[in-house]
Amino acid sequence: MSKAELVEKIATEAGLTKADAEKAVNAFVNVVTDSLKAGEDVTLVGFGTFSTGERGERQGRNPQTGETITIAARKVVKFKPGKALKEEVDS
Repeated sequence: MSKAELVEKIATEAGLTKADAEKAVNAFVNVVTDSLKAGEDVTLVGFGTFSTGERGERQGRNPQTGETITIAARKVVKFKPGKALKEEVDS
């Protein structure tokens, strides 16, 4: 599902205009992004938890040359689905 499709479905479901639904989606994305940047987890009970983690430095290979390279450490975003979401998807 694309962002435009998500906005359209939210507008229909919530009885909002597409412009208002797009503002809501953008606000949600911005708040989650800012929270994760600040090192805070975002938990939506029943849906899931967004969090950050550290991926350590590791060795990899350049697929074109086969040369060993060092891949730098970095932060990664994680999502752990909630129980209700898992059950709904599984049914």
